[in-house]
Amino acid sequence: MAERPPRPPAGTVVYAVGDVHGRDDLLAARHARIVAAAAARPAARRVLVHLGDYVDRGVHSRRVIERLAAGPPDGFEAVPLQGNHEAFLLRFLDTVEAGPGWLMNGGAATLASYGVAPPDPRDTDELEAARRALRAALPDHHLAFLQRLRPLHQEGDYLFVHAGIRPWAPLDRQVPADLLWIRAPFLDWTKPFGPIVVHGHTITAEPDVRSNRIGIDTGAYASGILTCLVLDGDERRFLRT
Repeated sequence: MAERPPRPPAGTVVYAVGDVHGRDDLLAARHARIVAAAAARPAARRVLVHLGDYVDRGVHSRRVIERLAAGPPDGFEAVPLQGNHEAFLLRFLDTVEAGPGWLMNGGAATLASYGVAPPDPRDTDELEAARRALRAALPDHHLAFLQRLRPLHQEGDYLFVHAGIRPWAPLDRQVPADLLWIRAPFLDWTKPFGPIVVHGHTITAEPDVRSNRIGIDTGAYASGILTCLVLDGDERRFLRT
C-alpha cells in the first residue's frame, strides 16, 4: 500500500507566508490574494501562519506589525511565529548590548520606521538614547504582539517554524535559539523529521521543496517576491507576489 501523503487536519486549509522584512506593500497584496483564493475554496478552518521576520531591512516594519497585530482577515485563524529579527528587537528593548548586532542585521530600518534616528553602533550613549526612544515610540499593542509570538506550530503532518529544528532532538527538547537561527545541520538533513517542516530564514530564489522540509523565504525585501504555501488536503501549491 502506498504511503499516505502528508496533510493538514481534515477540513483545514493552511496558508503559510514567508519572511516579510518590512515589505508591507507585498504583505497587503499577499493577504488580498489569500482572501480571494480562500473565497473560492470553502473550508471548515482557514489557518494563516506567518513564519516570522516581519521587521528590519524593508522600510515599513511599523506598518507590517500594525497589520499583523490587528488580527487576520475575517474567517481566518492567525498563527504568527517569532523570527530571529523580532528576537533581536525585543532584546534591544532590554539591553543596548544587542544594538550593534541588530543594526548590522537591518535594525536601522525598523528604528527609522518608528521615527527613531539610527545610532552609531559604537556609541553606547547613542544606543541607549535610541533604545529609550524606540520603547517610547512602540505602541503597547505592537509590544504585546511581539511578546506573544510563538516559537513553532503544528497542523496535522506539517510543523511550522522560522528557521528549522535540531534534527536529532524531540520537539519538546528543542533549543529556542535553534528555532530562530539554525541552518546546517537542519538544511543538510536528508532523513525524515517526522512532520514536514515548513520554514523561512534561509533565502532561496524559488521555494525549496525537499522530502522532509519546505523553505519559503524568497527574499521579499530585495526580490519583491513574498511566497505563500497553501496546504489543502493532499495538495500543495504556492501563491507569490
